[in-house]
Amino acid sequence: MASKAPRQTAERILASALGLFNRFGEPNVAATMVAATLGISPGNLYYHYPGKEDIVSHLFDQFQHELKALLPAARDVKDLEDAWFFLHSLFELVWRYRFLYRDLNDLLGKYRQLEQALKQVLSDKHAAFLILLNCLSDKGWLTQNPTERDSSATQMLVMLTWWLSYEYVQNPRHALEDANAQGGVSRGAQQVLGLLLPYLQAQAKAQLLALLQMYNAPPCAEAT
Repeated sequence: MASKAPRQTAERILASALGLFNRFGEPNVAATMVAATLGISPGNLYYHYPGKEDIVSHLFDQFQHELKALLPAARDVKDLEDAWFFLHSLFELVWRYRFLYRDLNDLLGKYRQLEQALKQVLSDKHAAFLILLNCLSDKGWLTQNPTERDSSATQMLVMLTWWLSYEYVQNPRHALEDANAQGGVSRGAQQVLGLLLPYLQAQAKAQLLALLQMYNAPPCAEAT
C-alpha cells in the first residue's frame, strides 16, 4: 500500500496542472499554484516534479502516448463519416491538451527539449492525414493526385495545429473554457474536412455538405 501513495500524488499533480494550464495558459501558472490547488506543500510537489519543466514534460509524454494510440485509426477510414469521426477524435485529444497548442511558441522557446518531439508529432499527424486521404481516394471519394494529397495533408495539419488559436482570437475570454469544448472541437473538425470539398465528385460533395450540416456547431458566444 505504501508504494501507491507517491504514484497517486504524482498523478493528481499532473491532472491539476493540466487543468490549470488549459484554463489560464502554462506561462501564467506557477508550480506553487498547482500545489495550492491540491492543498499540498510546494515541497511535496517538488519531491515528485523538481520543477514546472518536469510537469510539462510528463504531460507532453501523456499527450504523445495518446496520439500514437489514435493515429493508426486513419487506416480504418472507409468513407466521409469515418473521416469525420477520426478528425473529431483528433480534435478532442487536442482539446484535452490544449495548453500545448495555445502556448506552442512560448513552450518551444522555454523548453528546448520539446523541439524535436513536436517536430515528430507534426510528422506523425501529417503521415496519418496522408493515409486518410489515400483511403478516401482508393474508395473513390476523392479525385486527387499524389501531389494534391500531400498538399491537402499539410493544410489539414496546419489547421489542426492552429485552430484553437483562431478560436481564442475570436473570443479570448471564453473560447477555451470547458463549456465550449464540444463546439470548438466540432468546428475544427468541420473546417479540416471542408478542405476536401474541391476534390469531391458532385454526389460525394453533397454527402459531405449534409454531414457537415448535421454536426454544425454555432460560434462560441460571449458570456454576459
